[in-house]
Amino acid sequence: MELRIENVSKQYGKNAWGLRDFSLRLTPGVLGLLGPNGAGKSTLMRIIATITRPSAGAVFWNGTDIAKQPDELRRVLGYLPQDFGVYPNLNAIEFLSYLAAVKRLDAKQARRRIDELVQLVNLTEAAHRPIGGFSGGMCQRVGIAQALLNDPRLLIVDEPTVGLDPEERVRFRNLISDLAGERLVLLSTHIVSDVEATATSIAIINKGGLVRHALPEELLQAVEGKVWGWIIPSDKLATVKTGYLVANTTRRADGVLARILSETAPDPSAASLTATLEDAYLYSIATHRQEQNA
Repeated sequence: MELRIENVSKQYGKNAWGLRDFSLRLTPGVLGLLGPNGAGKSTLMRIIATITRPSAGAVFWNGTDIAKQPDELRRVLGYLPQDFGVYPNLNAIEFLSYLAAVKRLDAKQARRRIDELVQLVNLTEAAHRPIGGFSGGMCQRVGIAQALLNDPRLLIVDEPTVGLDPEERVRFRNLISDLAGERLVLLSTHIVSDVEATATSIAIINKGGLVRHALPEELLQAVEGKVWGWIIPSDKLATVKTGYLVANTTRRADGVLARILSETAPDPSAASLTATLEDAYLYSIATHRQEQNA
């Protein structure tokens, strides 16, 4: 099983690019696609899901160009878009049954699969209520269930934990981990902790281009020894931010503890800290921007 993205670009206007010369080769596992808002993540997901065509380049599923033969991919695809729409007057069972029919699933198997999924995404008690009365998080759970209806070989989820409470987010992360194995899962998000908990590999995207594709531990190794904790007065924070990449800050009684990404210590009093995946992500994006502006 292989998904191969070769030199894909998507142009929306004369100088507006969603993707530029993007290439990636993926095999079974969970790919965490990380990038800031507007980086091109959703554009890439829509192209892979055969919803839109690239302006240049091609995507291949097991050697087949999906633009020329989209059904080769569509029958094994599960997709949860970022903006997932529902029919508010239908209940969850009716809605999933409708989508199962659209996907041409056997009616008997579909009923059994829907029962499994309603339990899996924790919607059993609300399954017969109209979706129009659901919270955002509950609608997202319905979206996750519909993406899994056909037991897909390729599962694409775009910002899947938006609207989920902490308990639901943990449940979803565990679900994604369980689904990995003999299938390929693309998890697109800007929430680093979602990727950290589930991904077997990570692709960082910025301004439509691939910044880096690596194992989580390789990304961490790249930023090791470059993370510092520096306690500074509150009134110095703005000045420090102009000179250093500040990952986050914590207010303390003795000042502000700034988490700084830098090749060298920002101050003799700064202490070296253990790198996190968020540090690695921010460092990769900052380095990429510097290279583009050079």
